[in-house]
Amino acid sequence: MQPRNMSMSGVVDLAAVKAAQEAKAKAEQARAEAARQGGGAVPAVSASSLVIDVDEAGFERDVLQRSTEVPVVIDFWAEWCEPCKQLSPLLERLAAEYSGRFVLAKIDVDANQMLMQQFGVQGIPAVFAVVAGQALPLFQGAAPEAQIRGTLDQLVQVAEERFGLTGVTVDQDARPGEADTAPEMPAGPYDALLEAAVRALDAGDLGGAIQAYRNVLSDDPGNTEAGLGLAQAELLQRVQGLDPQQVRKDAADRPGDVPAQIAAADLDLVGGHVEDALGRLVDAVARTAGDDRDAARVRLLELFEVVGTDDPRVTAARRALARALF
Repeated sequence: MQPRNMSMSGVVDLAAVKAAQEAKAKAEQARAEAARQGGGAVPAVSASSLVIDVDEAGFERDVLQRSTEVPVVIDFWAEWCEPCKQLSPLLERLAAEYSGRFVLAKIDVDANQMLMQQFGVQGIPAVFAVVAGQALPLFQGAAPEAQIRGTLDQLVQVAEERFGLTGVTVDQDARPGEADTAPEMPAGPYDALLEAAVRALDAGDLGGAIQAYRNVLSDDPGNTEAGLGLAQAELLQRVQGLDPQQVRKDAADRPGDVPAQIAAADLDLVGGHVEDALGRLVDAVARTAGDDRDAARVRLLELFEVVGTDDPRVTAARRALARALF
């Protein structure tokens, strides 16, 4: 199944002022009640509590009530679903990496048909979130890690800014066990393939470099070096043969033409104009809708990977993207 990003379309409900205020009030009330009963803040949780199996009987407690303290990401999966076997370990690893900023709830659709129907799941894997009791779709299919990270970053930011949900504290001193260890992606001897990709890049063989990076990622989807290299090589391949003057003229003449803005943003980035590239796509997201908006947003997330997720310009662009979306 090809990934079908649902653009967090459910956030339309979150954006309604009244709904947001009511949900925030409920979340604050629930946290205050928990603090009174516990005599303080919400207690720390073990790392194993960041990934939980949820069924229909425990859904209200494990998802709805918990969502008043921390965003809950729901992974609808099944044992027979091959894309699920790629996506679920990645989500589990990210849950550990985000260290309490969200909790991952895994729901087996075969055993929980009612929950599948209530969420309107059309195919799996499907990923939703519940924030302060409100549900919203995130994406469907085994989406790329960069896209997933971008969506999670937006979710965490909205949860904090709109509902005051800063997540839960992970008890680092809890007794370690198998469940407390983040799933490891295959390490594998990929040095030769990565070196081959670099040599191909140096020789101008972008197709060869792209294939080499994809070969690594097919076995090790979490390989950071290969992911970054692939994003860079694909960017260079996209701008090959473009007429910079014509691309910039098209972008200036047709500000609502998303493909023209995407091509110009690629050129901006290759030329070292990082803020121009990211700002151009944020603007495109802000003034478009539907497939056009999604195309601009996905390309923006890809460029985040090229620049580096820790770059302050990317951090600023993520905030601007969140404002444009929500």
